[in-house]
Amino acid sequence: MAMLQFFIAVDVTVVNVALPSIGAGFGVDGHALTWVVVGYTITGGGLLMLGGRLGDVLGRRRILLLGTALFGAASLLAGLAPSFALLVAARLLQGAGEAVALPAAMAVIVLLFPEGPRRSRALSVWAAVASCGLVVGFVLSGVITELLGWRWIFLVSVPFIVVVLGAVFLLVPAERPAVPATLDLPGSLLLVAAPLLFTLGVVEAGEAETALPWLPPVALAGAVAAGVLFVRAERRSRSPLVPLRFFSHRPRVLANLATALLSAALSTSFLLFTYYLQDRLGASPLRAGLTMLPLAVSLILASVLVPRLLGRWGARACVLAGIGFTALAMAAIALVTRVGAAGWAMIPAMVLVAAGMGFGIVGLQYIAVTGVTGDDAGIASGVQRAADQLGGSTGVTLYVGIGFAPAVGTDPFLTSSVLAVAGLAAACLVAWRISAPPLAVPEETLG
Repeated sequence: MAMLQFFIAVDVTVVNVALPSIGAGFGVDGHALTWVVVGYTITGGGLLMLGGRLGDVLGRRRILLLGTALFGAASLLAGLAPSFALLVAARLLQGAGEAVALPAAMAVIVLLFPEGPRRSRALSVWAAVASCGLVVGFVLSGVITELLGWRWIFLVSVPFIVVVLGAVFLLVPAERPAVPATLDLPGSLLLVAAPLLFTLGVVEAGEAETALPWLPPVALAGAVAAGVLFVRAERRSRSPLVPLRFFSHRPRVLANLATALLSAALSTSFLLFTYYLQDRLGASPLRAGLTMLPLAVSLILASVLVPRLLGRWGARACVLAGIGFTALAMAAIALVTRVGAAGWAMIPAMVLVAAGMGFGIVGLQYIAVTGVTGDDAGIASGVQRAADQLGGSTGVTLYVGIGFAPAVGTDPFLTSSVLAVAGLAAACLVAWRISAPPLAVPEETLG
């Protein structure tokens, strides 16, 4: 499960440093390249709840195998894509594979480990692997792009996905589907359409000159309409993606909202690191990727500390600490970019981002799956992952899209950082209202 999580997380960020090389290879500009990034995260995040429901309805082992195979096949297609359109299509398929596989994988972990120290430790490993995958994606992107070419950033994961398929087939026991029900396909499509239209509207609105001035308002209006129709569809569906009873668990709802707000700032920090190193300082892909190593090392250290402090402090305290660390990181990014310091000056910000991910995301994941049963484990894990990914993609669209929009004309790094801090302030208010019981952790696990 951790290996699958790692390579899926890698594919979220592995394209960032390689984007200039991809654009040069296909002769497309930065505007079109945006969809190589957000197409994957939005499609994956939007379909995650359907993926969670599929695991509950059809069986988690079966869906885990199906999603993993789809992700591996799409990775192979992306690496061999002869055209830019086919590359974008492959990225969309990768997102679909992730959406099907990850909720089933997380549900397996939640059901295998009971609430308490064992589950908190398992989820800490799960979150740490995901966080490291996100950062290693930047490092691999720079190294592979410079030494082997951008196509290998997709092809490198294929043999490992084959190993995951074999391990799932041999080690994960088959189970009888627990929830005989139909699937909410209209709700799934609307959940994908809303953020895609929102992204299109914000990106187009930020252009100084556009050949289609009517497109931004139409796209934004379509995003709002899709969101309203999604809520209406969920109320009327016999088997909704998110049953209304899910919203009766207040700590879980608040945890997912805080996850979206925190992930928005964290995803923004990744792109700000890359833009500063490559665009502002002119670093090569290899140098930019290697400069991100302190972030990966810090994430590993955070993954060791978080399980212990989660038991001592409680989940909510860890979440608040993670939000605070991330806010300090955004302030550090704004300061470094403002004075034009060297790349190594970003290391304190990277360490703070690692602490924010390590403490904040793990605590929120624990709260988001507290009290789940075999009937709704897939729904809870799917909602949590969707909040993470859709929050991250929406944050990049808003914070980076507005900050770097030609029509805005301000310091892009400062504007993006200020917007991210404002979002984190909202996350702090939400997290403060979460009432999560402290974890009882035996002393031997704390030593």
